[in-house]
Order: sequence, then structure tokens, then C-alpha cells
Amino acid sequence: MSRSVTTSRCLQKSLLSPRYPLKAAAPLWASRSQCQTRQSSHSPLGNPPATQRKKVTINTLRALHQKDEPITMITAHDFPSAHVADHAGMDMILVGDSLAMVALGMEDTSEVVLEEMILHCRSVARATKSAFTIGDLPMGSYEIAPEQALESAIRVVKEGRVQAIKLEGGVEFAPTIEKITRAGIPVLGHVGLTPQRQHSIGGFRVQGKTTTGALKVLEDALAVQAAGCFAVVVEAVPAEVAALVTKKLRIPTIGIGAGNGCSGQVLVQVDMSGNFPPGRFLPKFVKQYGNVWAESMKAIESYKSEVKSRQYPAPAHTYPMPAEELTEFERLIEARQS
Repeated sequence: MSRSVTTSRCLQKSLLSPRYPLKAAAPLWASRSQCQTRQSSHSPLGNPPATQRKKVTINTLRALHQKDEPITMITAHDFPSAHVADHAGMDMILVGDSLAMVALGMEDTSEVVLEEMILHCRSVARATKSAFTIGDLPMGSYEIAPEQALESAIRVVKEGRVQAIKLEGGVEFAPTIEKITRAGIPVLGHVGLTPQRQHSIGGFRVQGKTTTGALKVLEDALAVQAAGCFAVVVEAVPAEVAALVTKKLRIPTIGIGAGNGCSGQVLVQVDMSGNFPPGRFLPKFVKQYGNVWAESMKAIESYKSEVKSRQYPAPAHTYPMPAEELTEFERLIEARQS
């Protein structure tokens, strides 16, 4: 049953009922809401968490860092993935450009464009009531000049409704980061392996494995800190190097493939939840905590089987009709045919 038809019938019922006089507006709307809840073909997912918590802010993250309490971050790319992450109590939710592959089926992150990132940010923001949300600036949206980067950052925050942005790069992007932070937009840095530049660094390779490479990671991290980043992602760096870099910084480090000496951790939700078919490659640093794919396959295959066998829908899943109304309906049909 469509929402409009259901609403119309509920309103008629409410208006005709002696229990709900026209001047009593509150019961009328209550009746409308109850009817929609029972009979609408779809309903919003946005129920609040069972345990409410305060909104995570920059100050919250700083306090966690000062207490040496690990900061939790996970990616989300739409309303459902953000909804469950927020309910699970994540400190930060990142709308990462990895959505290019895990949500849009692209080959790598270089394909996704700013407008697509903004659309996904809006979806995530609608679900996120407590976690601190961050939107990635995709390749091509910030490299030309600091002014271009600021314009993109403003769009992601203003249109995407997130609280901060993330961009990849170290020393060379310090002026860009400073331009954005001076405008009042928090920036999460990203050093070590920078996937958007995979072709210039020889692919998805671990960074900082040599003394020279480790110094480069440290220099980049110090540069983005000086430029105003509130935290920095450290990706695919030896654990010992990441731990030493963390100790040299005043801001939190968020590790991904960088060991547990970082101030916090981030994983791609699709990877860690197992929402992918068997045989898909996973980086060494990913720990799979669930098997969403297997559970979804089981549910969908059961649904298919029950539809084919007519087990579904059962009487419990249908709407009843008074016997006298059905009899009259059948009589009218027979009368039309004769």
C-alpha cells in the first residue's frame, strides 16, 4: 500500500471518528503516524540509538588523545553504513574516497569526483547523530591551488553536512591545509601511503621502510601538524616508525596498517565487516570481524526459495479483509462479468 493512500484513509478514519473531534489536533496526527507505521510499504531507518551519547567534537578528540585513549574511526558511504557505525559508538566516521570501489564499483579512488563525494557525505550525515564526520577530498578537487582546495572544502562541509575534511599529502600540501584551516574548516591529514598518488609511488607499497622513507613520513606529519591539521592518518607504515612519529607529534595519529602505537585506528567498513564475495583480496592489515556477505546471501537465497515455493508471503504477512466485504466484492465482480 502506498504511503499517500494509507495516509488518506487514516485521515478519513480520524475525521469520522467521534473520539477525535476536529478541534483536537494532537490525536489526529497521532492517528496518522500510527497508520503510517503499521501499513507503509517502507519506513525511515533513523531510529535513535538505545543509549544516547554526546556529540563528538574536536575537543572530545583532543581529550581522548590527552588521556591516551585510542580513537576509533571507520568508513561509511551511505545512510545504513553510517547508521550502524554511529549506533556502535564510533568516535569518528570517514566518508572516504574508497567508496569509489566499495560503493560505486570503480577501479580505484582516482575515478570518483567531488559531486559524488558530496552526495555520499549528505547520506552519511543524515544518519550520524553523535560521531564526528569527515569527508574526503577526491583527486582533482584540491591539487591545482589552495584556493581550489578551499572552495572544495567549503562545498563538502556546507553541502555534504560533515564537520571536517581529509586530504592526502605532506610537506607539499602544507600551504593548502593552512588555507583551509584558516577559513575555520578542520582538516584531517593523510601521510605514508597516499592511494590517490599510487602511480607516482609505484603502487600500493608500504612507505617508510628505509631511514630516508621514515624521515619523509615524519617530515610530512610534522608539516601537516604545523599547517593546522587536528589529526593525521598514517597509512601502510612500519609499526615502529608510526609509533615514533606519534610520539613526536602533538596531534593524534590514526593508523591504518601502521601498528597499535598510533593514537587511534581506522578501517574500511566493507572490509572489516566482510561485506564482499569470497576470494576478494584484502590488505594484510585488515582484520575481518564479521561475514555480512554470507549472512546476506543466506537471507536472500531463503527469500528466493520461499517465493518460488509460495511459502512467502504467508497469511501473517498479509492484510485481512472483513468476510462480508470480501463477499460483496466477489458478488460485484460476478455481476460485472454476467
